[in-house]
Amino acid sequence: MSIDKQDVQKIAHLARLALTEADAEQYQQSLSSVLSLVEQMQSVNTDGIEPLSNPLEMTQRLRDDVVTEDNRRDDFLANAPQTEAGLFLVPKVID
Repeated sequence: MSIDKQDVQKIAHLARLALTEADAEQYQQSLSSVLSLVEQMQSVNTDGIEPLSNPLEMTQRLRDDVVTEDNRRDDFLANAPQTEAGLFLVPKVID
């Protein structure tokens, strides 16, 4: 699949990007090469191949899910100008 300059300019407009003619040509070539790579990858037969979450067949080391900090809500609320029921009170922004 190939992309022409009009497609690149339309994509740039949708992304709110300003492109020069030189940039449009460069992006046209880059996007066309990416799409040709995707087409090439889609042509590969992947029947019977399970998807991998990690190609190295490793498991991630996880730490124990334990609380390491004390609850300091009251300390933080003490600095607020207004609080109620353990919550910060702020001015209404939207009517």
